[in-house]
Amino acid sequence: VHGLVRSAQPCARGRHGEGGAGIAGAGRLLPVQVLASNRLTYETVAQRLIVTVVPAPGGEPQYQGEFLVGNRNVEELLPAAARELFGQAVAGIWEQDDVSIINITSALDRGGRVPLPIEGHKEGVYVKVGSHAAFSPCLAAAASAQSRFRCRLGQQPLASCYDTFAPHFAIHWCNLTLLQVLPGPTASGPVWGPGVLEEGSDFQPPTTSPAGDLLPGFLLTLLVPLAVAALLCLLLGHLMCCRREGV
Repeated sequence: VHGLVRSAQPCARGRHGEGGAGIAGAGRLLPVQVLASNRLTYETVAQRLIVTVVPAPGGEPQYQGEFLVGNRNVEELLPAAARELFGQAVAGIWEQDDVSIINITSALDRGGRVPLPIEGHKEGVYVKVGSHAAFSPCLAAAASAQSRFRCRLGQQPLASCYDTFAPHFAIHWCNLTLLQVLPGPTASGPVWGPGVLEEGSDFQPPTTSPAGDLLPGFLLTLLVPLAVAALLCLLLGHLMCCRREGV
């Protein structure tokens, strides 16, 4: 596989209804533009997709972990077979069956260096997974403060699950991140101010405006600079004509 997905950005709102609320009960429609390039020919192609965003049935997983896979490129983990294989490996060390993949990001988007064009050199992929169950003792030990200290010394962290992903995935355990997402308060709807038009109404601009007296402002703007200029001229003339000393 020589392709590389460069970016995926939300598109601007197009035809009426796109990017809106979507179909009731089915999710929200999100137009996305995917930009990909060929590693060998440097050809670039863009494709516009309409993605239906459906909330997870059980909500966002409370426990989330992010792994850095060092021996894969991002396009190698996008196929369903590769994601399923990675999910099974994570479920084995998490000791849970409800582990799901949340996000897959190239290490190049996190400041990683472009790998050399040598066989076996990969860019690396960050894979975020989540579960509603707590972390296993192995994961907790790998992300503990003592393990972080060993990583700063150039040693492997304290964990007994290094070989769970082998030989398919090479995990950089010092880059393991564990996060517990606490449920936040439900966001209330927007509060409209007094200047918002009612639904179905049109804006009616004012046709007439009350006449104002602009003469005082005009005279003030014109006469004050003229008076200052006249005083300066008189002062300069007095200094040049009346204050000169003869030879």
